[in-house]
Parts: sequence; structure tokens; C-alpha cells
Amino acid sequence: MKKDIRQTVYLPYSPETVWHSLTTKEAISQWLMETDFEAIQGYKFQFKTRPMGRNFDGIVHCQVLELKPHTRLSYSWRGGPGDGTIHLDSVVTWTLTPKGPGTELLLEHTGFERWKNFMAHFFMNMGWKSILRKRLANYITEHSHDTAHA
Repeated sequence: MKKDIRQTVYLPYSPETVWHSLTTKEAISQWLMETDFEAIQGYKFQFKTRPMGRNFDGIVHCQVLELKPHTRLSYSWRGGPGDGTIHLDSVVTWTLTPKGPGTELLLEHTGFERWKNFMAHFFMNMGWKSILRKRLANYITEHSHDTAHA
């Protein structure tokens, strides 16, 4: 059985502006984690952060699965202790929907195996909420010259 994370946030910016923040490695490295991301279908990349306990070495191994400019981005999200073992094999999907002068951003992080990934799901669910509503929103506000901002 699997458990998923699903969170939505409204951002008072155009889908193009939000997309830029989701697909530019310099932007992502500021509001999420250090990365070598490239917006290319099939591209393999990593996120790097501090290790957490014995089960996560601080490296998230990813691959771009879907790329529809200004609409949808999906990538695999795999992590473990660093010995080749993967404890979390999941997928992150971002869906952008124009709403009035801004964008509704839906984050879906799927594939948490209920018991095996219980703690990862718990902490990442809280983390994504803070990241979307604070870090991403603040990054866009500070770096945007978008006229759609209210």
C-alpha cells in the first residue's frame, strides 16, 4: 500500500514565472536544494542536502519523466543510505493551472510505501508545506518582475 502527498498553493504570478522557478537550477538551488537540474526530458540530476540518520545520505537521485512547459513537470525522487540501497522510490509532479491573475500550483509526491516510508512521508509532508508556502513563494516574490503580481 502506498501513501501520497498532495498540496496546492495559489501564487499571484503567471505560470511562466512559476515555471521558471521550478525549472532553473539557480532558482531551485535557492528555494529547495542544491541541484544540477536541467529541463530536458530524461535528464538525470541530483538534489543535495545534509544527511539524515542512517537511512539518507543527503543525495536525492532524480530523472525528468515529463516536461510540458508552463503546465507540468514530473521527476523521479530516489534516496537511501548511499550504499546503492534505495529506501524511497517516489515521483514528484508539479502541475500549474492559470487562475485569475496568478497560478494554482499543485505538488504531488507519490510512491511512499506505507510502513517502510512512514517517517519520510510524515516529515516530507510538513516540509513540502513550508517549502511551497514560504520558501518558493518568497523566492518568486523577491526575484520576479512579473506584472501579474497583485
